[in-house]
Amino acid sequence: MTAMLAAACLVLLGLLAGTEFIVRWGVQPVLSSLDDRAHLVARIGLVKRLKVIVPALIVPSVVVTVAHFVVAFGDPGAAGRWAGLASLVAFLLVAAFGTIPINMRVDGWDPDNPPADWRAQVRRWVDLDVYRSSAAILAFVLFTLAAVL
Repeated sequence: MTAMLAAACLVLLGLLAGTEFIVRWGVQPVLSSLDDRAHLVARIGLVKRLKVIVPALIVPSVVVTVAHFVVAFGDPGAAGRWAGLASLVAFLLVAAFGTIPINMRVDGWDPDNPPADWRAQVRRWVDLDVYRSSAAILAFVLFTLAAVL
């Protein structure tokens, strides 16, 4: 049971970290290179698509990771799992109180008539995403290290 949970945890955290890595280092630089209207159309489209996909990945990742944490509580690698869980909590907090509220606003934007402060909101999102994506990647790395101990 513990091995199955560990494997599921690593697969889900790996997918989550990979998704965050690609958005941060693949998608964001491309968006920032687009002209304003194309940037807005792409960002709005991404938010509409990812608001379904990302929660479908986050929820099982959190559930399985917490289950693995509980089941493997006294096993070797506990310090790594504690740190990994803290990183996952940091990811969730930055998402819940930072990027998700911005995404909810972006979802209602009109690319032909964006809010006057849209660039500032995007900059804020990008700044927060550095922390969010780093926390997801760190959680994956820490749980992986804990698994090999």
